Amino acid sequence: MEKLKLHFACGPYDRMEALASGEVKPEGIDLTYTVMDEPRDLFDRLMKSGDFDLAEMSSSEHIANTVAGTNPFVALPVFPSKVYRHSFICHNVKSGIRTPKDLAGRRIGVPLYTMSAALWCRGMLEDEYGVDLSNVTWVQGNMYKSGSHGNPSAPPLLRPIRLEQNQSQHSLSELLERGEIDATIGALTPSGLGVNPDIVRMFPNFREVEIDYYKKTKIHPIMHLVVIRKAVYEKNPWIAKSLYAAFEASKKSMWEKLQYSGAQRVMLPWLYADIEEIKQTFGDDPWPYGIEANRPTLTKAVDYMYRDAMIARKPSLDELFVDVGA
Repeated sequence: MEKLKLHFACGPYDRMEALASGEVKPEGIDLTYTVMDEPRDLFDRLMKSGDFDLAEMSSSEHIANTVAGTNPFVALPVFPSKVYRHSFICHNVKSGIRTPKDLAGRRIGVPLYTMSAALWCRGMLEDEYGVDLSNVTWVQGNMYKSGSHGNPSAPPLLRPIRLEQNQSQHSLSELLERGEIDATIGALTPSGLGVNPDIVRMFPNFREVEIDYYKKTKIHPIMHLVVIRKAVYEKNPWIAKSLYAAFEASKKSMWEKLQYSGAQRVMLPWLYADIEEIKQTFGDDPWPYGIEANRPTLTKAVDYMYRDAMIARKPSLDELFVDVGA
C-alpha cells in the first residue's frame, strides 16, 4: 500500500531529530520534514499559504482562531516548544523598577501582545506577584530592529487596551536602553542584557524561581503545538494517531541519547547534573505530550486568554485537539 505523502515544517528541535533524520517513521506516512528556524516566519507562512500539511504553530493563535471559528487547522497535543518566561522579563534600572509590582502603569515593550510568551509573562506576573497591568501601555514591535514582529493572523482583541505600534526608527531593545520604554517581555531578551549594566532581569535567580513555580503549579508553559491542515485530517483521520506515536517515539529517542554518558551529546558542561535535577523535578518524562499530562498548563493558558480578551469563551480542551488517546 502506498504511503500518504505529508509535508511537515518545524524548528530544528532535538525532540524532532529522529523524525527529521528518518530514524523514526510514522506508520503509513511518507513524511518530508522542512526545518524553519524562525517561528514567526513559519506561523505567518502557514496561515497564508498551502505549503505545509502539518507544522509547528503558536498555541495562542491556534486557540484564538479555533474559538473564533477561523482556524483552517486541527491540532495534535504535541508541544515542540515549552519555555518558562520569568527570565524574559527585563527592565531598565534607571526607570526605578525594583519589584514586579513596579511594572504597573509603565510602558512595556512586547513583540506581539497576543504571542504565547507574552501571555504567560502577563499571567504569571498577575497570578504570582499581584501585578496590576490594567494601566500598562504596551509598545509592540521588533526586539532587534525597527518595525513589526511578523504579520500574525490572530483575531482582534475583544476589548481595547493601551497598545501602541513602535513607529520609531529604533528597535524595542534600543528604546529600552534610551529609557523610552521601561521594560520588555515576550519571547526574546533585549540585546543590552549582559552588555549594558542598566538592562537587567526582573528575576536574576530565574532558575530557582521557575523550579519553585513548577512545583507549586505543575505548569510548564506551552509556546507551540503541532497543527494539521483540517482538509488533510478530515480526509485521513487515521493520521492523527500515527503522527502522535511518531512524535512520542522521536522525543523518547533523544531523551535516551541525552542520558548516554559514554559520550556527551551536546555542549553543556554540566549536562548530567542538569538531567539529574530535571528528573528530580519533572520525573522520568520532563517533556510530556498529550492533554492529560499538560492539563494544568493548557487550562491556565485558556484562562489567561479569556482574561486578556483574546477569546470570547473558554473552550474545552477536547475542542482544541483531535483524539489521539492521550
